[in-house]
Parts: sequence; C-alpha cells; structure tokens
Amino acid sequence: MPQTSVVFSSILGPSCSGQVLPGMGERGSGASSSGDLVFQEGRLISGSLEALMEHLVPTVDYYPDRTYIFTFLLSSRVFIPPHDLLARVGQICLEQRQQLETGSEKAKLKSFSAKIVQLLKEWTEAFPYDFQDEKAMAELKAITHRVTQCDEENGTVKKAIAQMTQSLLLSLAARSQLQELRDKLRSPAMDKGSVLKTKPPATQKDILGVCCDPLVLAQQLTHIELERVSSIHPEDLMQIVSHMDSRDKHRCRGDLTKTYSLEAYDNWFNCLSMLVATEVCRVVKKKHRTRMLEFFIDVARECFNIGNFNSMMAIISGMNLSPVARLKKTWSKVKTAKFDVLEHHMDPSSNFCNYRTALQGATQRSQMANSSREKIVIPVFNLFVKDIYFLHKIHTNHLPNGHVNFKKFWEISRQIHEFMTWTQVECPFEKDKKIQNYLLTAPIYSEEALFIASFESEGPENHMEKDSWKTLRPAFPGASERPRSWLWTGCTYGTARGSIHQHSVSHARGGKDQEPESESQSGHHRENRGGAEREGESI
Repeated sequence: MPQTSVVFSSILGPSCSGQVLPGMGERGSGASSSGDLVFQEGRLISGSLEALMEHLVPTVDYYPDRTYIFTFLLSSRVFIPPHDLLARVGQICLEQRQQLETGSEKAKLKSFSAKIVQLLKEWTEAFPYDFQDEKAMAELKAITHRVTQCDEENGTVKKAIAQMTQSLLLSLAARSQLQELRDKLRSPAMDKGSVLKTKPPATQKDILGVCCDPLVLAQQLTHIELERVSSIHPEDLMQIVSHMDSRDKHRCRGDLTKTYSLEAYDNWFNCLSMLVATEVCRVVKKKHRTRMLEFFIDVARECFNIGNFNSMMAIISGMNLSPVARLKKTWSKVKTAKFDVLEHHMDPSSNFCNYRTALQGATQRSQMANSSREKIVIPVFNLFVKDIYFLHKIHTNHLPNGHVNFKKFWEISRQIHEFMTWTQVECPFEKDKKIQNYLLTAPIYSEEALFIASFESEGPENHMEKDSWKTLRPAFPGASERPRSWLWTGCTYGTARGSIHQHSVSHARGGKDQEPESESQSGHHRENRGGAEREGESI
C-alpha cells in the first residue's frame, strides 16, 4: 500500500477532533492573536488564512496538533498552492530563527530547528507529491539549509533531514514509475467502424467459462477494487474541491493531472457495468441468458456481504441498463427475489438512505474486526465523490468576517480520512490471474451493439424501440447473420471500452441529478422484469 495512507492514519488517528493534544503545548504570544483564530470548546473552527498558516509553524514551546497539520495541509491547497504555502512557512521560520539568534539561546534554537524538521517530515510523508513541483522542492531545500546552519557536523538535525530527503525521493520515484506505466497503458480509442468489421475468433469464452462460482468472482472483483483504490491519495480527493471551486479563481486551481487516478477508478465502474451488460446480451439462448442474470445477481449479493459496494452497484447498474432491462421474456424466467433485495439496498430515494445504513453497518464491522476479511469496506465511489462535492458547495469557504470556514474543512478531512482508512486494507483473498485477466481485458459491446444484440434476442415492442432498431440496423448490416461476438468493440480496460454516462449510478437507477433516465423509466424496467419492490431483508 502507498506510504501516504499509513502516514495519514497515524496522523489523524481515530478521529479529527482538532483539539490540542496533551504535551503539544500552546502557541506563544509571538504568533497570531486570539482574534485571528476562533475556537469553540477547544476546537479551531475559523481563522484568517495568515493566522492559520502561523498556527501551522512550531515555536520553541509549541508544536501543532497532528490532526491540524494534516487537515490544514490538505485544505490549504484550495486557497494557496503548496509551494507558496511552503515559502510562507519558510518566512515565518526565518523570522523566529532570527529572534532566537539575537538572544544567543543556542539550546532553544536547536529545539526549534528539530521541530521544524519534524513538521517538514510529516508534510513530505503525508503529501510527498507536493514536492514534484520544482518550486516546492527549492523551498524545501532553502528551509532545510537554514535550520542546519547551527547544527554540528553529523548532528541529529542533519541526520533527520537526510533521512527525510531520502524517503521523499523514493516516494517521488515510485510515483514517477507508476505514471510512466499508466502512460504506456493509455492508447487512443479504437475506431469502432474498423474494429466491428474484424472477424472475431471462432470461439469466445464467457464469464461462466472462466469462473462459475459467484463468491470467487466477487473476491476477484474485490482484489481489483482494492488495487485501484490504493492509487488514490488524499490530495487527489481534494481536487474535487479545488478544481471545482469558483470563489477563489485567483488562487490554487485543481491540477487535472492529479485527477487521473480518480477518473481511472470511476472508469473501472463503467467498464464493469458494460461488461455485465455484454455478458448478458451476447448470449443467444434465453435459458442461458437467464442463468447469466442469476449468476450476476449472486455475484452482486456476495459483493454486498464482503463489503464491496462499488462492484455491487456496478453490477446492478449493468443489469439496469436499457438493453438488458428490456429483455422482458428473459427476466420473466429469473428468480428476482434476491435482486429485489439488492435494489432495495441501492434505492436512490432519500439520498440512498438504505445504502448509507448498510455502509454504516459495514464500517462498524470493520472497526471491530478481528480479521482482514471483516475490515473490507469499499463504498460506491461516485456517491462518495458527490458527498465531498456537495459538502463543499453547501458550506462556504469563507465566513462573513473573511475568516476561513475551518469547521467545513474538518468535516471534509474526516470523510477523506475514513475513505483512506478503507484503502489500507490488504485483500485477504487468493488472487486468480486468469479470472482477473478476463475481467480486465474481455472485449465488451458498445452501447449501439448492446441494443442490436438485445433486439435480436427479443424484438422491439413499442414505437420508440422500433425507431431505434431502424436507426441501428444500417450501421450494423447483416448483424443477424453473424455471431454475437462480431459486435464486440474489442477495447479493453485502460482504453475506450464502450461508455456509460459519467454518472452511471444514477443513469441506471434513475437518480435525481441525471437526465438519461427518469425514475419512472427505471420503474418501467422493473415492471418489465416482473420484479416488485420489497422491504429490506438480510442477504
């Protein structure tokens, strides 16, 4: 797992209280005045940006609360780029150092230097990728040069700086290698026209030919989820706030390169949904399609039991896509009781209240777990991102008096902390490369091809479907005479594997903030399948 996650947990501990911890000391009078920082029941809730920056820097008698260090370093990038913050920290350190030098208090100067190095160590460990910026690295070198001037040769401060620098360079090198690998995996989207005309192999496996055990497939999906989510760092999640913020246009903007890990993980959700739809629609015989649907229902059920809500939602979304949901005759043969329970847990009404209750239960189980299997919690990523975004939009960055609304950033930090804690869990299941390779590289249908296959299985029934069929047939001439695998796009994970709208959760389930499909349309699909809404029950 990335070093960042481990450091993050050690910094924040079980909670983000923002209260002064025992032994931390209070900031001296030489720092910000009480009027610049506002506390409520010992908890910092607001302050000017300058005062908050001063509160970050240690003094001889003060060292900031570690939860404050992390929360401020995380949230400050909304207002100021990390290299500018580091420059300001350097200025404050220099001013304090000059005061100590004039007093000829060498012991205090050494203690102050050690605390500055400790602050920089926590910064470089929690957010090493801030120092990919040459400006930030230059500021770091300038500060460390100043604090070592009074240290003897091979002194403790110099040793600490050497260790910190070595660890930082290793983290940056690992990040650079990962980015190079990602760039190699990226390839231009394949042209659908040329791919569709390519003759596929004579025989093609389906998922049941690779894995027929729902539990095993759910475990392999959990492996993939944890591997991908581990590449997400706290500052990546903060891009949700800094990139979309419109109030501070003159300030730090979101770095689009840092959103790649978020987009890649979101793309995995979409790919899994499309793979599920492909596996169902490619089957020619109704009996086999029924078996495929029941298999994926069981896989989603096992994902729920594991705590892998993201894969579960992706599978449900795939089965709720129109080309699958419209297969009325197929769904009439499916035992939908289990599916109805799953849909109940993912019901979008009341802001996904049922899902949030289940997530809370999984979280409590994880906190009390004695085994790594019980620690697994993988939330629906789209919903987590929306929670962070709406928390940011509902609460202002600044209060009427100009202070930074730090209470808001405590809450954002708490939620990110909880998410990062979940990413630290080591997957306890044995890895099956054959199954994972299929899940990640199996060709999938484009959206148009899904409808073609769906209409060939069960003909269009209403005017809208008949119009769609007339429109699609010229684009796929002779489709009915060819094997279903001819419709494959041939794109794999990491390329354009076919698309679902960005908000695929709501697209499949009729969320309020999406246009592609209304709640009534989603209900129409459930009626087609012969299913009925059921009260919640254990799975």
